Amino acid sequence: MIRAQSVTKRFGRVEAVSGVSFDLEQGRSIALWGSNGAGKTTLIRCLLGVIRFKGRVEIGGASVRRRGRHARAMIGYVPQELAFHDDARLGAAMLFFARLRGVSRTRAAESLAVVGLSGHERKRVRDLSGGMKQRLALAVALLSDPPLIILDEPTSNLDAAGRGEVVETLQRLRQAGKTLLFASHRPDEVISLADRVLVMERGEVVRDTTPVDLWPTEKPVQVVRLYLTMASESAAAAVLREAGHAVHLNGHGLCVAVPRDRKAEPIAALARQEIEVRDIEVLDDVEIPEVKR
Repeated sequence: MIRAQSVTKRFGRVEAVSGVSFDLEQGRSIALWGSNGAGKTTLIRCLLGVIRFKGRVEIGGASVRRRGRHARAMIGYVPQELAFHDDARLGAAMLFFARLRGVSRTRAAESLAVVGLSGHERKRVRDLSGGMKQRLALAVALLSDPPLIILDEPTSNLDAAGRGEVVETLQRLRQAGKTLLFASHRPDEVISLADRVLVMERGEVVRDTTPVDLWPTEKPVQVVRLYLTMASESAAAAVLREAGHAVHLNGHGLCVAVPRDRKAEPIAALARQEIEVRDIEVLDDVEIPEVKR
């Protein structure tokens, strides 16, 4: 469904995406995992063909550079920042986007049904919960029934209930045969939805793996930030990856996703290499959903 070869994007002297290559088969799912600034959103924009880049991207065999409109017709895109008029009613908003896409009123109703929003057409956008707004964005993305759905941090601004709603909707779409590519920094989301994980750091894919290999546990996972001297961060990241930890740099410490009962393991691994941890901060505590391992 997606073939990316040596995708590279520079902004001046900064290489935001550096030589990324991967294939995503139809009906499968890939997560882009990493911190803010890792290059996830820029890579997505390259895949969509909305910015110029070096390398090649094909969607369903169509080059996004030479046949951009044809390639994008196969994609339903859900951005991180939603853009709906607060005073609009949900049903009216769907009909507006349906007219833009050239699809029928019936198809708009079907898209709302797919994401579980049938019966809410009279609600104003401002009265929707965060999860409902995100599902509305997903309904818009599904209007043309695209085989591929690309999402940029689909649950980043939601509470636990909203995240659950969106993840359950995406799970149903996966079961219906949709191909997914999404950016995320939440282990529970990645485990629930992804077959593969591309771990990104500073524009590069530093690891192409699976959720089970990243988090081989049934226990809750925490994202822990370790503070070291700047000179030690790259070396520390290499040590932790060698020890099998999911780790990335974000410019404000080194983030590691670990089981809740093994928070000391990264510190111990660094201590064995005489790398000092100055401070530690627990950022997240997420329940790992029941999945087949």
